Amino acid sequence: MADPEFCRTQRDGRLLVVTIARPELRNALHPPAHDELAAAFDAFEADPELWVAIVTGEGDEAFCAGQDLKWIAQGGAPTVPASGFGGLTARYDGVKPLIAAVNGLAFGGGFEIALACDLIVASDRARFALPEPKVGLAALAGGMHRLPRQIGLKPAMGMLLTGRAVDAQEGLRLGFVNEVVPHAELMAGARRWAEQILACAPLSVRASKQSALVGLDAASLEEAVTGRYDQIGAMLRSEDFREGPRAFAEKRPPRWKGR
Repeated sequence: MADPEFCRTQRDGRLLVVTIARPELRNALHPPAHDELAAAFDAFEADPELWVAIVTGEGDEAFCAGQDLKWIAQGGAPTVPASGFGGLTARYDGVKPLIAAVNGLAFGGGFEIALACDLIVASDRARFALPEPKVGLAALAGGMHRLPRQIGLKPAMGMLLTGRAVDAQEGLRLGFVNEVVPHAELMAGARRWAEQILACAPLSVRASKQSALVGLDAASLEEAVTGRYDQIGAMLRSEDFREGPRAFAEKRPPRWKGR
C-alpha cells in the first residue's frame, strides 16, 4: 500500500496522532482523503498496542473545513467510506478513546469528525459550525444527531438552523468542548488528556466508553444499568482487573497490559 498523501500518522508509545494533511484546502476532504483516514483508524482499532488516538489538522488555519466542495463542483462524486466522513463519523462500535485537537476552523464534516471523538481540546483560535444549510446541504454525517445529544436541543437548534459559527469559548460554555488552550499549547493540551487516559486501565476505559454511549439508547436508567456490554465482560476477565487492586495494595503504580 502506498504511503498516505492526505493524512499523516505518528506513533508515540500507546498513543497514535492522526493529522489531516490538506492545509492548502483548509484540510477539506475528498474521497481519497476519506479512504486514507479510514485506513488509519482501521489500523488504530486493530492494533492492540495502541490505546488512544488524537486527530488534528495540519497548519494553523483549519482542523477540517468539511467536504471539498471544489471537488464536487468539478464533477467529483462526494463518496465516503462505510466508516463515515473522515473514516470516523459512522464508526459506532469503536471502543478506544479518541481526542480531537481542534487547531482552527472545524466546519461541516470537520465539526462532525470532532463531535464523533470522545473529547475535544480546542485552540483559542478554533471555530465550529454546521453551515450546510447555507449551501443547500445538511449535516448528514451525524452532526444533526450528535450535537443535540451532546449539548441539548435548543442550543443545538440555534446552531443547526442558522449555520452560525461559535468560537472555542462558546463551545466550552455550550458543553461540546472539554478545554480551551492557547494555540501554541494545543497538542500539549491534547497529549495531557491522553496521558491521563493512558494512566487508567485500557479495558476499564473501553468498558466505560461503550457503556456510556450504548446506554444512552436505553429506554430507562434501569435498562442502561442492567444492559449487557461486552467490554465490561472483557474487563472482568482481564489480568488488569486483578492488577489494579494488587498495585493499590502494594502501593505501586499499576502495570497495565490491556488484557
